[in-house]
Amino acid sequence: MNSQKKRLVIAMTGATGAIYGVRMLQVLQQQEEWESHLVISSAGLVNLSYELEMSRSELYALADITHGINDIAATIASGSFQTEGVIIAPCSMKTLAAIAHGFGDNLISRSADVALKERRRVVIMPRETPLNLAHIRNMASATEMGAIIFPPMPAFYNKSNSISAMVDEGVGRVLSMFAVNVEGLFTPWEGL
Repeated sequence: MNSQKKRLVIAMTGATGAIYGVRMLQVLQQQEEWESHLVISSAGLVNLSYELEMSRSELYALADITHGINDIAATIASGSFQTEGVIIAPCSMKTLAAIAHGFGDNLISRSADVALKERRRVVIMPRETPLNLAHIRNMASATEMGAIIFPPMPAFYNKSNSISAMVDEGVGRVLSMFAVNVEGLFTPWEGL
């Protein structure tokens, strides 16, 4: 990969919503100036198969570089490896708790911890409902450290008529935080 490319880590956990991580990788795959780094948990792989009937190899084909969940010697585990940040889509409450408490027990929570300590952008797309107090406190803690909590909630004002359009809106809004070209994914609100 060209070292001039901007690097973005896409992490996927076992929470529902595997389509968000997959769609982000698909969008990044079309961007010549971006290099995607993927890490997915074992529960994420189970969910990927169940929700999307997609295999690990099909997912890995969407990423420029893949990393094993337990590979704490991976490039993305170090702050000296320059990335634009980390997106965790979807993010389980377990992973949110690990990030909120600095518990880098695997490459997903470690890469988020590294990005936060280097003051890089971390966007967490948590998937759980209803929320208990521990979930809310962990979101507050991660926010206080600089993470952005972006639950994948569809906006109905765009009058999306399909699930894929709703997914694209969320994906577009998150990727636009990193200045990824998201033209055509959604229509920004322009008022009434």
